[in-house]
Amino acid sequence: MDVSQYLEIFLDETKEHLQNLNTRILELEADPENADTINEIFRAAHSLKGMAGTMGYKRMQNLTHDMENVFSEVRNGTIKVKPEMIDVLFQCLDALEEYTDNIQSSADEGTNDNEPLIKMLNDILNGGGAEDAPAKEEAPAAAAAPAEKAPEGCKWDSVHLDSSQISVLREAQAQGKKVYGLNVLVQESCILKAARAFLVFKAVEELAEIIVSEPSAQDVEDEKFDRDFTLIVLSDAELDAVIKAAENVSEIEKVTGALMTLENRKTEEEEAEETAAKEAAAPASEPAKAETKPAAAPAAKPAPPAPKPAEEKKQTPSKPVVNRTVRVDIEKLDALMNLVSELIIAKNSLVSASSQEQEASTNNNSFNEQIEYLESVTTNLHESVMKVRMVPIESVVNKFPRMIRDLSKKLDKKMELYMTGEETELDRTVVDEIGDPLMHLLRNSADHGLESAEVRAQRGKPAVGSIFLDAYQDGNNVVIEVRDDGNGIDVEAVRNKAIERGTITPEQAANMTDKEVIDLLFLPSFSTAKQVTDVSGRGVGLDVVKSKIESLSGEVEVKSKLGEGSTWTIRLPLTLAIIQALMVVVGEEKYAISLGSIQTLEDIPPSDIKLVQNKEVIHLRGTVIPLIRLNEVLDVESKRSPEDNLIVVIVKKGDKLAGLVIDELIGQQEIVIKTLGKYIKQCKFISGATILGDGEIALILDANALI
Repeated sequence: MDVSQYLEIFLDETKEHLQNLNTRILELEADPENADTINEIFRAAHSLKGMAGTMGYKRMQNLTHDMENVFSEVRNGTIKVKPEMIDVLFQCLDALEEYTDNIQSSADEGTNDNEPLIKMLNDILNGGGAEDAPAKEEAPAAAAAPAEKAPEGCKWDSVHLDSSQISVLREAQAQGKKVYGLNVLVQESCILKAARAFLVFKAVEELAEIIVSEPSAQDVEDEKFDRDFTLIVLSDAELDAVIKAAENVSEIEKVTGALMTLENRKTEEEEAEETAAKEAAAPASEPAKAETKPAAAPAAKPAPPAPKPAEEKKQTPSKPVVNRTVRVDIEKLDALMNLVSELIIAKNSLVSASSQEQEASTNNNSFNEQIEYLESVTTNLHESVMKVRMVPIESVVNKFPRMIRDLSKKLDKKMELYMTGEETELDRTVVDEIGDPLMHLLRNSADHGLESAEVRAQRGKPAVGSIFLDAYQDGNNVVIEVRDDGNGIDVEAVRNKAIERGTITPEQAANMTDKEVIDLLFLPSFSTAKQVTDVSGRGVGLDVVKSKIESLSGEVEVKSKLGEGSTWTIRLPLTLAIIQALMVVVGEEKYAISLGSIQTLEDIPPSDIKLVQNKEVIHLRGTVIPLIRLNEVLDVESKRSPEDNLIVVIVKKGDKLAGLVIDELIGQQEIVIKTLGKYIKQCKFISGATILGDGEIALILDANALI
């Protein structure tokens, strides 16, 4: 059978198990005696081994098998967890990730047998009482023996065999082969039962020939079975080996089996001959008894199915516990979002037509009701699709504790990572892209930010440096902060480095603000590291962060205080597809401003405008807010007279406020963001365009870039 169709499931589940192992082994390092953690690691390693084996990835299976052996001994108390063991286990996880990457790119695990790692695992076993291991490994098989022999109630005994199947089994037995009956029970929480059953078929077929499946193979493939299915197989192998092969598939709860005898099984011809012989030898009174049998038979026949409804009733209350999730290709979601976008454009067109009709006729209540209903449906559909696309950033940040642990050892600095807001949700397309920028910022904090233990002691700081990763929602944006309690950015060192590299002249450097100097760090190939290491110093990092975040319509800024630490703030839009916006007019053109950025709308008399450092500001409820005249920014002529009151849209970015001066307000509208691609790359303050109900194009202004 071809297992390639299950490759995507295998990769997804392998990545989940590897992330779980990373997290659990970190927990084990902190608390080596935690039995729950040890059991969880053992189960994850066992599942990985089974999955790799059924997919045919032998090298991966061998490595996980040896990891499982080590944890079997740890679980039994034979081996104690030591720091050296943790290091070896993390190296094993790195090797498994390498196998996974190879499989993802080429469907092949590669040729690296990782023999040094397998030797280290065996050394751990030998050093911790490995002599007892074989006996313990045999124990589960011995414990399972009573279940395998269970002579009563075995489902394979009630499986119907036709004449040809009975003949095949008898002939095989005559040639010395063994006939086994197997019953396979799938875990109740299993989502893809058919996929698991297929992997069981695949595993069993390596050791045996499947003669009968109950339900049929087609029904199993179509998932037309409850939680278990029964197989009758022919094999030269021992029963234990066949059962183990089936048990190695993950999410299989239990496999029972026994050697079958066929003495009581008769072909249809044999049954017919036997019946005829009985009828010929029967006395005259027998027909009367025979006549009563058909009458009794209908009453007897329905009896066996009767337990099934009872079983189903018992299972009903527990069904909500099952994790009812479905993995969906992001491209399918993109197509669905595209259709929702077109629906919203169609709705906007109808709303536009409705307002024009209203001017011509007042008798259109029915039409307006239909428009309102369509608006309600499209809004709900949009929200539902957005919820499907939203995923917690936990999937990205979960790998960082392990990275900080490794950096702590590599840089010989004590450090701890504290994370909050892992449950914060972002659009899936954004989550997939932010891993690298966050990794660069954390490495930057670990290497450049945190001082050495000696310097921290001199400054009266704790010996263990702290790095914080916080995520939270702010309006229509998600904010991710990476901060540390380290040295902060030495602005003068950056200024001198920039002059030394010829990036700026001494005259330019003298006139630059601290913020402008810090922004130089985002230039390609710029680094203040005194020496190049495998952690930093090549000038690759912050420029990657900036370009990647900007490609996601986000922004990154930094605040730093020398001797106290730095805070790097990434601000990302919640969604890249559909937003609520305020439609405005500047000159003769219509523009959209995201509602998530807007604080208030103000009517300001010209007399309230003041000048500070030759820039226009207004004093509003105790706050000085700079004014930005959009007609000047967009280079269009304003339609309003200088004597008229100003319509000002107060927008916010973090703790900064600004007032955008516009000519006219249109109102709030749900708009679809269409990217402009490479057409308007230079205008940072234009984040895209939208199609209005009347077919006009309106540009979307990015308030974050204007402030």
